[in-house]
Amino acid sequence: MAQPQAQVQPCRYKTGKTLGAGSYSVVKECVHIDTGRYYAAKVINKRLMAGREHMVRNEIAVLKRVSMGHQNILTLVDYFETMNNLYLVTDLALGGELFDRICRKGSYFESDAADLIRATLSAVAYLHDHGIVHRDLKPENLLFRTPEDNADLLIADFGLSRIMDEEQFHVLTTTCGTPGYMAPEIFKKSGHGKPVDVWAIGVITYFLLCGYTPFDRDSNLEEMQAILVADYSFTPLEYWRGVSVQARQFIKRCLTIDPTQRMTSHEALSHAWIAGPESDRGEEDLLPTVKKNFNARRTLHKAIDTVRAINQLRSGGLGMMDGASSTNPKRVQDEDGDSSMQDVASAGDGKGQTEAQIEQQQRRIDETSRGLWDNRAQQAGQAA
Repeated sequence: MAQPQAQVQPCRYKTGKTLGAGSYSVVKECVHIDTGRYYAAKVINKRLMAGREHMVRNEIAVLKRVSMGHQNILTLVDYFETMNNLYLVTDLALGGELFDRICRKGSYFESDAADLIRATLSAVAYLHDHGIVHRDLKPENLLFRTPEDNADLLIADFGLSRIMDEEQFHVLTTTCGTPGYMAPEIFKKSGHGKPVDVWAIGVITYFLLCGYTPFDRDSNLEEMQAILVADYSFTPLEYWRGVSVQARQFIKRCLTIDPTQRMTSHEALSHAWIAGPESDRGEEDLLPTVKKNFNARRTLHKAIDTVRAINQLRSGGLGMMDGASSTNPKRVQDEDGDSSMQDVASAGDGKGQTEAQIEQQQRRIDETSRGLWDNRAQQAGQAA
């Protein structure tokens, strides 16, 4: 039997400024014409999303199932189609992204990070209780409802979620998500489920405490290789001295390679770092370190992108730039007594680069850029 055509109707909303964009959709601020209330509308172009309709239907199914059920989950207000677009209308989160809010604060302590992770975990536990795996938890998908200091933190963007059939022990085998936050079992394609969200919580927690992610590398391949063996450490020590042992133990329980041994979302909510007294958490203001490392990593990644672009443009004469690397990883002892691998000499291993290292790489990129274009200009002159 033929599937009934979806009802096509005129748009009841007037769209305004763009809030974000994806490969086949754009998120716009919108106002309901009759009520005057403001929302966010994910506007999906039917032509551009041809073949991806299942992703949209999945997102709608997930949002309908969890909307209005938890204060830390974005609410689906409306869904409809016009002749050219699909519209998912949600609450308008005016408070901005998680890390932007942190960077605007005058101070930021470990207890603040624990509060943010507790709110996120509460929503994740609710999703898991309803058979839903988010699969793309990352700071960019954590938004504040309003600009106020006590605003709710919201989990948004369910485009990669799946409703899981617990009775049939269904497992997910599609590679998806953002590489730096993906669990080892996703790369192994051995089937994955709810534990991948707890792994992502561990990565987010690490990031919130130091300003860089534990597996940050110069390429997705290197990042994946680090994730598969959980190659991370709480280094350099200068960035972690003010962080409590409980926080590091919480991260380790999340970043456990074997998903069956990893904490569940409810176990994570009961962990001492989340549920215990504030006095057990570090009292150092983390904001200067977090902002410095975040800005340094952003600068480094821009530099890496520049190098890749230059390499693509090169034609003879110029060899590949040598990158600083270590051939002698040494085993060191963390402050909380756990032994881990620390790549002591690498400038590109993602473990908290100094500003001097960033500046050195930028100088080399500038020199290479000048050499490239000077060489090209000379060749063009000779050809003329």
